[in-house]
Amino acid sequence: MNHQPHTLQAQVDTVRSWLAEADRVLITAGAGLSAAAGYDYADADRFQELFPALYRLGLRSRYLVGVPLPPALLWGYWAVHIDDIRYSPAPNPLYQRLRTLVGDKDHWVMTSNVDALFARNGFAADRVFTPQGDYGRYQCTTPCTPTTWNSKPLVDRLLSAYDPDTGVVTDPDALPTCPNCGGDVEINVRIGPEFIDAPYLPAARRLQNWLNETPADTRLLILEFGAGFNTPGVIRHPGEHLTRHFPQARIVRVNPNHPETPADLAGRALSLPAGADHLLDALNAAPDPTVTP
Repeated sequence: MNHQPHTLQAQVDTVRSWLAEADRVLITAGAGLSAAAGYDYADADRFQELFPALYRLGLRSRYLVGVPLPPALLWGYWAVHIDDIRYSPAPNPLYQRLRTLVGDKDHWVMTSNVDALFARNGFAADRVFTPQGDYGRYQCTTPCTPTTWNSKPLVDRLLSAYDPDTGVVTDPDALPTCPNCGGDVEINVRIGPEFIDAPYLPAARRLQNWLNETPADTRLLILEFGAGFNTPGVIRHPGEHLTRHFPQARIVRVNPNHPETPADLAGRALSLPAGADHLLDALNAAPDPTVTP
């Protein structure tokens, strides 16, 4: 019979033991990790602080995909949102603690997050795969070309013409158009079939090569943080598949709302119903010498 520890301390000790035994580590992460790090898209108070005009319109969340807004208001939102999420220069303690936790283990990252917080907090950028895109790039909406462009100059231009009170970009000339065809542009994140994935394919190939070169008996540890069911095919299901593929693999699923693990992975899967911040805080604490994992 599989015995899964139920107290947080027992789970922490198990994670610490599994990590020590691991030959390789794959960190997988969804929106819950960045939310735990202070970037909660559903935080209505933070939304009101950053977007007072949108708040007055009745909006309460940064999940604005599909919301019909005039271009001047939409690009005002994107400029403030991306500047806050993607270009904030401050280090993030949660991501830094995660990097310290992995240490010198051979590791990779796969994340649905588009905020580059891994690469900005000590993880090697060439070992981070972001299949859903990156706020750091934008693309033609059509698209007329597979080229994407750096969003930082665009964000800076928009912010220079942004009115915080009305939420709009006041200079029409600051609104972006495609450098190639002159048409509409959008942030290079996976919203629909027009998404350009070319910038992320090299990392996908490197990750696949790393997995292909991993011997079958490797003790691979998958640390999954905050990956729910909005896009389970991006993070949750691939992690489960890899755990099945490698007989010695283990998976730790850290999720306060959806921590369930498949029954067929009993003994090699740890369900941890907590936020990433709680786990990492506990892991950074000194281990209890009286407890045997």
